[in-house]
Amino acid sequence: MAEGGSSGNRSHPQNMQGLLHMAIEAGAGEHDSNVASQMTEERRKWLQEAMSTAFQGQVDEVQQMKDCLAHLQRVTGGGDEDAEEQQEEEERKERALEMLADLCENLDNAADFCKLNGMQFLVEHYLDRPEAGLRSATAHLIGTCSQNVPFVQEHVLSLGAMGKLLRLLDKDSSEAVRTKALFAISCIVREQEAGLLEFLKLDGFSVLMRAMQSDVMKLKVKSAFLLQNLLFSHPEHKGALCSMGMVQQLVALLRTEHGPFHEHMLGALCSLVMDFPQGVSECQAPELGFEELLKERQQLIETQEEFQEELEFCEQLLRVCFQSQPDDQSMDR
Repeated sequence: MAEGGSSGNRSHPQNMQGLLHMAIEAGAGEHDSNVASQMTEERRKWLQEAMSTAFQGQVDEVQQMKDCLAHLQRVTGGGDEDAEEQQEEEERKERALEMLADLCENLDNAADFCKLNGMQFLVEHYLDRPEAGLRSATAHLIGTCSQNVPFVQEHVLSLGAMGKLLRLLDKDSSEAVRTKALFAISCIVREQEAGLLEFLKLDGFSVLMRAMQSDVMKLKVKSAFLLQNLLFSHPEHKGALCSMGMVQQLVALLRTEHGPFHEHMLGALCSLVMDFPQGVSECQAPELGFEELLKERQQLIETQEEFQEELEFCEQLLRVCFQSQPDDQSMDR
Protein backbone atom coordinates (compact mmCIF):
# COMPACT_ATOMS: atom_id res chain seq x y z
CA MET A 1 0.00 0.00 0.00
CA ALA A 2 2.81 2.37 0.91
CA GLU A 3 4.45 1.71 -2.43
CA GLY A 4 1.28 2.48 -4.32
CA GLY A 5 0.80 5.77 -2.48
CA SER A 6 4.31 6.97 -3.15
CA SER A 7 4.14 6.09 -6.83
CA GLY A 8 1.09 8.30 -7.20
CA ASN A 9 3.05 11.33 -6.00
CA ARG A 10 6.09 10.53 -8.10
CA SER A 11 3.92 10.31 -11.24
CA HIS A 12 3.00 14.00 -11.11
CA PRO A 13 5.05 15.79 -13.79
CA GLN A 14 7.52 18.42 -12.63
CA ASN A 15 7.63 20.59 -15.77
CA MET A 16 5.44 21.86 -18.62
CA GLN A 17 6.58 19.13 -21.03
CA GLY A 18 5.48 16.44 -18.60
CA LEU A 19 2.26 18.27 -17.93
CA LEU A 20 1.40 18.42 -21.62
CA HIS A 21 2.26 14.75 -22.04
CA MET A 22 -0.07 13.90 -19.19
CA ALA A 23 -2.81 16.03 -20.74
CA ILE A 24 -2.44 14.17 -24.04
CA GLU A 25 -2.78 10.90 -22.20
CA ALA A 26 -5.92 12.15 -20.52
CA GLY A 27 -7.38 13.18 -23.88
CA ALA A 28 -6.56 9.79 -25.35
CA GLY A 29 -8.26 8.20 -22.39
CA GLU A 30 -11.63 9.33 -23.69
CA HIS A 31 -11.24 6.78 -26.49
CA ASP A 32 -9.04 4.23 -24.77
CA SER A 33 -10.42 2.46 -21.75
CA ASN A 34 -6.97 1.11 -20.79
CA VAL A 35 -5.48 4.62 -20.53
CA ALA A 36 -8.55 5.89 -18.74
CA SER A 37 -8.35 3.14 -16.17
CA GLN A 38 -4.69 4.00 -15.48
CA MET A 39 -5.48 7.61 -14.53
CA THR A 40 -6.86 7.79 -11.04
CA GLU A 41 -9.41 10.39 -10.06
CA GLU A 42 -6.72 12.03 -7.91
CA ARG A 43 -4.35 12.39 -10.88
CA ARG A 44 -7.12 13.67 -13.13
CA LYS A 45 -8.08 16.32 -10.58
CA TRP A 46 -4.44 17.33 -10.13
CA LEU A 47 -4.03 17.61 -13.90
CA GLN A 48 -7.08 19.85 -14.25
CA GLU A 49 -5.79 22.17 -11.56
CA ALA A 50 -2.27 22.23 -12.99
CA MET A 51 -3.47 23.03 -16.51
CA SER A 52 -5.73 25.75 -15.15
CA THR A 53 -2.80 27.30 -13.30
CA ALA A 54 -0.53 27.09 -16.34
CA PHE A 55 -2.95 28.84 -18.65
CA GLN A 56 -3.91 31.32 -15.97
CA GLY A 57 -0.33 32.62 -16.13
CA GLN A 58 -0.99 34.58 -19.33
CA VAL A 59 -4.21 35.99 -17.90
CA ASP A 60 -2.32 37.02 -14.77
CA GLU A 61 0.25 38.88 -16.87
CA VAL A 62 -2.47 40.80 -18.67
CA GLN A 63 -3.93 41.71 -15.29
CA GLN A 64 -0.49 42.83 -14.11
CA MET A 65 -0.26 45.13 -17.14
CA LYS A 66 -3.70 46.53 -16.34
CA ASP A 67 -2.66 47.14 -12.74
CA CYS A 68 0.53 48.93 -13.83
CA LEU A 69 -1.43 51.11 -16.24
CA ALA A 70 -3.98 51.94 -13.57
CA HIS A 71 -1.18 53.14 -11.31
CA LEU A 72 0.42 55.18 -14.09
CA GLN A 73 -2.92 56.80 -14.86
CA ARG A 74 -3.47 57.79 -11.24
CA VAL A 75 -3.40 61.57 -10.93
CA THR A 76 -0.84 62.77 -8.41
CA GLY A 77 1.14 65.88 -7.64
CA GLY A 78 -1.48 67.82 -5.71
CA GLY A 79 -0.51 70.67 -3.46
CA ASP A 80 -1.04 68.57 -0.34
CA GLU A 81 1.86 66.23 -1.27
CA ASP A 82 5.27 67.04 0.17
CA ALA A 83 8.53 66.50 -1.72
CA GLU A 84 9.17 63.12 -0.13
CA GLU A 85 5.73 61.80 -1.10
CA GLN A 86 6.20 63.04 -4.66
CA GLN A 87 9.58 61.30 -4.86
CA GLU A 88 8.10 58.04 -3.59
CA GLU A 89 5.27 58.26 -6.11
CA GLU A 90 7.71 58.89 -8.94
CA GLU A 91 9.69 55.81 -7.89
CA ARG A 92 6.50 53.72 -7.84
CA LYS A 93 5.66 54.88 -11.34
CA GLU A 94 9.19 54.03 -12.52
CA ARG A 95 8.81 50.54 -11.06
CA ALA A 96 5.47 50.16 -12.86
CA LEU A 97 7.15 51.10 -16.16
CA GLU A 98 10.02 48.69 -15.46
CA MET A 99 7.57 45.88 -14.71
CA LEU A 100 5.74 46.59 -17.96
CA ALA A 101 9.05 46.44 -19.84
CA ASP A 102 9.80 43.05 -18.27
CA LEU A 103 6.35 41.74 -19.18
CA CYS A 104 6.55 43.10 -22.72
CA GLU A 105 9.72 41.17 -23.46
CA ASN A 106 7.07 38.58 -24.33
CA LEU A 107 5.88 39.49 -27.86
CA ASP A 108 2.27 38.54 -27.11
CA ASN A 109 2.25 40.78 -24.06
CA ALA A 110 3.67 43.65 -26.12
CA ALA A 111 0.77 43.34 -28.56
CA ASP A 112 -1.74 43.04 -25.71
CA PHE A 113 -0.29 46.15 -24.09
CA CYS A 114 -1.11 48.12 -27.24
CA LYS A 115 -4.62 46.65 -27.33
CA LEU A 116 -5.10 47.89 -23.77
CA ASN A 117 -4.33 51.42 -25.10
CA GLY A 118 -1.23 51.41 -22.95
CA MET A 119 1.06 52.58 -25.73
CA GLN A 120 -1.23 55.45 -26.64
CA PHE A 121 -1.35 56.59 -23.03
CA LEU A 122 2.44 56.51 -22.70
CA VAL A 123 3.12 58.39 -25.93
CA GLU A 124 0.55 61.04 -25.11
CA HIS A 125 1.29 61.52 -21.41
CA TYR A 126 4.68 60.13 -20.41
CA LEU A 127 7.26 60.95 -23.09
CA ASP A 128 7.08 64.61 -22.03
CA ARG A 129 6.84 64.11 -18.27
CA PRO A 130 8.92 66.60 -16.26
CA GLU A 131 10.68 63.74 -14.44
CA ALA A 132 13.68 62.46 -16.40
CA GLY A 133 13.40 59.01 -14.83
CA LEU A 134 9.87 58.60 -16.17
CA ARG A 135 10.79 59.84 -19.65
CA SER A 136 13.71 57.43 -19.75
CA ALA A 137 11.70 54.42 -18.53
CA THR A 138 8.92 55.24 -21.01
CA ALA A 139 11.30 55.40 -23.98
CA HIS A 140 12.84 52.10 -22.87
CA LEU A 141 9.39 50.49 -22.67
CA ILE A 142 8.45 51.73 -26.15
CA GLY A 143 11.66 50.25 -27.55
CA THR A 144 11.15 46.95 -25.74
CA CYS A 145 7.61 46.61 -27.07
CA SER A 146 8.65 47.51 -30.62
CA GLN A 147 11.51 45.03 -31.06
CA ASN A 148 10.69 42.64 -33.89
CA VAL A 149 6.92 43.18 -33.60
CA PRO A 150 5.60 44.85 -36.80
CA PHE A 151 2.12 45.35 -35.30
CA VAL A 152 3.57 47.32 -32.39
CA GLN A 153 5.99 49.26 -34.62
CA GLU A 154 3.14 50.36 -36.87
CA HIS A 155 0.97 51.25 -33.87
CA VAL A 156 3.76 53.33 -32.32
CA LEU A 157 4.27 55.18 -35.61
CA SER A 158 0.55 55.89 -35.93
CA LEU A 159 0.67 57.61 -32.54
CA GLY A 160 3.35 60.07 -33.69
CA ALA A 161 5.99 58.67 -31.35
CA MET A 162 8.86 59.07 -33.82
CA GLY A 163 8.76 62.87 -33.68
CA LYS A 164 8.72 62.89 -29.88
CA LEU A 165 11.54 60.38 -29.63
CA LEU A 166 13.70 62.33 -32.08
CA ARG A 167 13.14 65.50 -30.04
CA LEU A 168 14.18 63.67 -26.88
CA LEU A 169 17.31 62.35 -28.59
CA ASP A 170 18.18 65.78 -29.94
CA LYS A 171 17.20 68.13 -27.13
CA ASP A 172 16.66 66.39 -23.80
CA SER A 173 18.81 67.54 -20.89
CA SER A 174 19.21 63.99 -19.54
CA GLU A 175 21.84 61.68 -21.01
CA ALA A 176 19.82 58.65 -19.92
CA VAL A 177 16.69 59.92 -21.69
CA ARG A 178 18.61 60.63 -24.89
CA THR A 179 20.16 57.16 -24.84
CA LYS A 180 16.83 55.41 -24.26
CA ALA A 181 15.18 57.52 -26.96
CA LEU A 182 17.86 56.35 -29.40
CA PHE A 183 17.20 52.75 -28.33
CA ALA A 184 13.48 53.17 -29.05
CA ILE A 185 14.15 54.80 -32.44
CA SER A 186 16.46 51.96 -33.39
CA CYS A 187 13.81 49.38 -32.49
CA ILE A 188 11.23 51.18 -34.63
CA VAL A 189 13.29 51.80 -37.79
CA ARG A 190 15.36 48.63 -38.11
CA GLU A 191 13.69 46.04 -40.35
CA GLN A 192 10.66 48.35 -40.62
CA GLU A 193 10.28 50.28 -43.87
CA ALA A 194 7.49 52.52 -42.58
CA GLY A 195 9.58 53.44 -39.56
CA LEU A 196 12.57 54.35 -41.70
CA LEU A 197 10.42 56.50 -43.99
CA GLU A 198 9.06 58.41 -40.99
CA PHE A 199 12.61 58.76 -39.68
CA LEU A 200 13.72 60.25 -43.02
CA LYS A 201 10.69 62.52 -43.24
CA LEU A 202 11.57 64.02 -39.85
CA ASP A 203 15.25 64.53 -40.80
CA GLY A 204 16.35 61.70 -38.55
CA PHE A 205 19.81 61.41 -40.08
CA SER A 206 20.62 64.98 -39.06
CA VAL A 207 19.53 64.19 -35.50
CA LEU A 208 21.67 61.06 -35.60
CA MET A 209 24.69 63.07 -36.75
CA ARG A 210 24.24 65.56 -33.92
CA ALA A 211 24.07 62.65 -31.47
CA MET A 212 27.40 61.39 -32.81
CA GLN A 213 28.85 64.85 -32.21
CA SER A 214 27.73 64.92 -28.56
CA ASP A 215 30.00 64.51 -25.56
CA VAL A 216 28.17 61.37 -24.40
CA MET A 217 30.23 58.33 -25.35
CA LYS A 218 27.32 55.90 -25.21
CA LEU A 219 25.34 58.11 -27.59
CA LYS A 220 28.28 58.44 -29.96
CA VAL A 221 28.78 54.67 -30.11
CA LYS A 222 25.12 53.73 -30.48
CA SER A 223 24.38 56.48 -33.02
CA ALA A 224 27.33 55.47 -35.18
CA PHE A 225 26.30 51.81 -34.93
CA LEU A 226 22.74 52.62 -36.03
CA LEU A 227 24.01 54.71 -38.95
CA GLN A 228 26.29 51.88 -40.04
CA ASN A 229 23.42 49.38 -39.95
CA LEU A 230 20.96 51.66 -41.77
CA LEU A 231 23.45 52.31 -44.56
CA PHE A 232 24.15 48.62 -44.93
CA SER A 233 20.43 47.72 -45.01
CA HIS A 234 19.27 50.70 -47.10
CA PRO A 235 21.93 51.68 -49.66
CA GLU A 236 19.30 53.62 -51.60
CA HIS A 237 19.77 56.53 -49.17
CA LYS A 238 23.49 57.01 -49.83
CA GLY A 239 22.92 59.91 -52.22
CA ALA A 240 20.82 61.85 -49.74
CA LEU A 241 23.43 61.35 -47.03
CA CYS A 242 26.28 62.47 -49.27
CA SER A 243 24.27 65.55 -50.23
CA MET A 244 23.95 66.55 -46.59
CA GLY A 245 27.72 66.33 -46.10
CA MET A 246 27.83 63.05 -44.22
CA VAL A 247 31.28 62.07 -45.55
CA GLN A 248 32.89 65.33 -44.43
CA GLN A 249 31.24 65.19 -41.01
CA LEU A 250 32.25 61.58 -40.38
CA VAL A 251 35.84 62.27 -41.36
CA ALA A 252 35.89 65.28 -39.03
CA LEU A 253 34.68 63.08 -36.17
CA LEU A 254 37.41 60.55 -36.95
CA ARG A 255 39.93 63.31 -36.21
CA THR A 256 38.69 63.54 -32.62
CA GLU A 257 40.32 61.55 -29.83
CA HIS A 258 40.29 57.87 -30.72
CA GLY A 259 37.37 55.98 -29.21
CA PRO A 260 35.15 52.92 -29.69
CA PHE A 261 32.70 54.86 -31.87
CA HIS A 262 35.36 55.30 -34.59
CA GLU A 263 34.95 51.69 -35.64
CA HIS A 264 31.28 52.22 -36.51
CA MET A 265 31.97 55.53 -38.25
CA LEU A 266 34.54 53.82 -40.45
CA GLY A 267 32.00 51.05 -41.05
CA ALA A 268 29.44 53.65 -42.10
CA LEU A 269 31.95 55.21 -44.51
CA CYS A 270 32.67 51.78 -45.97
CA SER A 271 28.94 51.35 -46.60
CA LEU A 272 28.80 54.80 -48.21
CA VAL A 273 31.57 54.12 -50.73
CA MET A 274 30.80 50.52 -51.73
CA ASP A 275 29.33 50.48 -55.26
CA PHE A 276 28.71 54.22 -54.99
CA PRO A 277 31.09 56.43 -57.04
CA GLN A 278 29.82 59.67 -55.48
CA GLY A 279 30.87 58.47 -52.04
CA VAL A 280 34.29 57.45 -53.35
CA SER A 281 34.75 60.83 -55.05
CA GLU A 282 33.93 62.73 -51.87
CA CYS A 283 36.39 60.65 -49.85
CA GLN A 284 39.11 61.45 -52.44
CA ALA A 285 38.74 65.24 -52.12
CA PRO A 286 42.33 66.50 -51.45
CA GLU A 287 41.19 69.06 -48.87
CA LEU A 288 39.74 66.24 -46.76
CA GLY A 289 43.14 64.56 -46.25
CA PHE A 290 41.34 61.27 -45.74
CA GLU A 291 44.04 59.01 -47.20
CA GLU A 292 46.67 60.34 -44.78
CA LEU A 293 44.24 59.99 -41.88
CA LEU A 294 43.55 56.36 -42.74
CA LYS A 295 47.25 55.53 -42.98
CA GLU A 296 47.90 57.20 -39.61
CA ARG A 297 45.04 55.23 -38.08
CA GLN A 298 46.49 52.03 -39.51
CA GLN A 299 49.79 52.66 -37.78
CA LEU A 300 48.04 53.52 -34.52
CA ILE A 301 45.99 50.34 -34.22
CA GLU A 302 47.66 47.69 -36.37
CA THR A 303 49.31 45.95 -33.41
CA GLN A 304 46.25 46.13 -31.13
CA GLU A 305 44.05 43.08 -31.45
CA GLU A 306 40.94 44.76 -29.99
CA PHE A 307 40.83 47.12 -32.98
CA GLN A 308 41.05 44.43 -35.65
CA GLU A 309 37.67 45.24 -37.21
CA GLU A 310 38.46 48.95 -37.29
CA LEU A 311 41.76 48.13 -38.98
CA GLU A 312 39.92 46.11 -41.63
CA PHE A 313 37.62 49.07 -42.32
CA CYS A 314 40.68 51.30 -42.77
CA GLU A 315 42.23 48.87 -45.23
CA GLN A 316 38.98 48.53 -47.15
CA LEU A 317 38.59 52.31 -47.48
CA LEU A 318 42.18 52.70 -48.64
CA ARG A 319 41.71 49.97 -51.21
CA VAL A 320 38.39 51.23 -52.57
CA CYS A 321 39.05 54.96 -52.49
CA PHE A 322 42.78 55.31 -53.08
CA GLN A 323 44.10 52.14 -54.73
CA SER A 324 41.40 51.43 -57.29
CA GLN A 325 42.18 54.02 -59.92
CA PRO A 326 41.90 52.89 -63.59
CA ASP A 327 45.68 52.44 -63.91
CA ASP A 328 45.85 50.22 -60.81
CA GLN A 329 45.80 46.61 -61.94
CA SER A 330 45.86 45.26 -58.38
CA MET A 331 42.40 46.59 -57.53
CA ASP A 332 40.84 43.18 -56.97
CA ARG A 333 43.76 41.46 -55.29
